[in-house]
Amino acid sequence: MNDICIPIPRFKENEIAEVVVTVNGEKRHFNFRVESFPWTSESDKTNQSENTIRRIEELRHNIETYDKEWELIQIYTPTDNANYIQVLFRQKWNRY
Repeated sequence: MNDICIPIPRFKENEIAEVVVTVNGEKRHFNFRVESFPWTSESDKTNQSENTIRRIEELRHNIETYDKEWELIQIYTPTDNANYIQVLFRQKWNRY
């Protein structure tokens, strides 16, 4: 699939942005959703690498167990000391 970067305004958790694209006169609808997953940081700095691995494993689990009707598009880089990490999904569509 070719990608087109379309800036959309920020929207709240669990809202869906619908994008309509016309290709050769045919309208195609795409739905996007941003989800926030826990991304807590431990105060114990001695185990920084272990904390990072744990957070990545939790994020991987959240993505793998997410609704199969949606596909992963992008993971946004969290800010320092963020409690959540945001992930962009696109709703799958049947091409046939």
